Amino acid sequence: MNSIDERIISCLVANARSSYAEIGKVVGLSAPAVKRRVDKLLDSGVLRGFTAVVDPRALGWGTEAFVEVHCRGNVPPSRIRSHLVELPEVAAAYTVSGAADAIVHLRAADIHHLENALERLRGLEIIDTTVSTVVLSTLLERPPVPH
Repeated sequence: MNSIDERIISCLVANARSSYAEIGKVVGLSAPAVKRRVDKLLDSGVLRGFTAVVDPRALGWGTEAFVEVHCRGNVPPSRIRSHLVELPEVAAAYTVSGAADAIVHLRAADIHHLENALERLRGLEIIDTTVSTVVLSTLLERPPVPH
């Protein structure tokens, strides 16, 4: 990946609906050259795809929490994932350093829904304890961009 690829990625992050011709004007390439580079970025896994970004609040999922998950014994990440994927409220999950085995990002419609999701999370046979932090407001959220 070189600086032109990084500029193409920046254009796509800013507006994934940009045409290859529009991106080409910004980076100094023809539309077919931009398409070839985008195809290579997709093939190599640098770009994982294109998607619509939806505000979860617009869909009624405006309550969020981050939950430290402490497992019973030594549970491999793949097993943690296999349990979490069954909970529709899990927006993301990460293995982390420190005392917790994972951090889980939950989204719910309201506090009652969040409480129900937390109860189901705590009920998983691999979970020993959890520590929850409810999000009051989002201060900053942005996609990764090349530096």
